Amino acid sequence: MAEERWQKLEVWRLSDDLAYRVYQITKDFPKEEMYGLTSQIRRAALSVPTNIVEGYSRKGDKELSRFINISLGSLAETKYLLYFSHRLGYFKDGKYDDLRNCYDKLGKLLWKFYEVISGK
Repeated sequence: MAEERWQKLEVWRLSDDLAYRVYQITKDFPKEEMYGLTSQIRRAALSVPTNIVEGYSRKGDKELSRFINISLGSLAETKYLLYFSHRLGYFKDGKYDDLRNCYDKLGKLLWKFYEVISGK
C-alpha cells in the first residue's frame, strides 16, 4: 500500500501519535466520563491530524492554512482537556507529563507549519 502524501509530514505523524496516546490513556478514565470528558478529549485530539489530512488534500495553501488553523484550535482544546483531566487526578505514573511533552513539541511544529503555509 502506497503511503499518502500527508503521511510523510512530521507534523501529521506527531499529531497522529498524540491522538493515539489520548485514546489509549482515556481507556482508564472513569466510566462515568465516557460520554463527557472522555468523548470530548478524544474528538479534540483526533481533530488535529484529521484537519491536517483534510487541508493537505485540498487545493492551494490558502485552504491548507485554514485547516491548519483549525488544527491549532483543536490542539489548544486538547491541551486544556488534558490539563483538566490531570487536575481531576485521572492520570497515573507521569503520563500527563509524557502527553504534555508530546503536545508541546507538536504545537511548536504545527505553528511553524502554519506560518510557512500562510506566509506569516
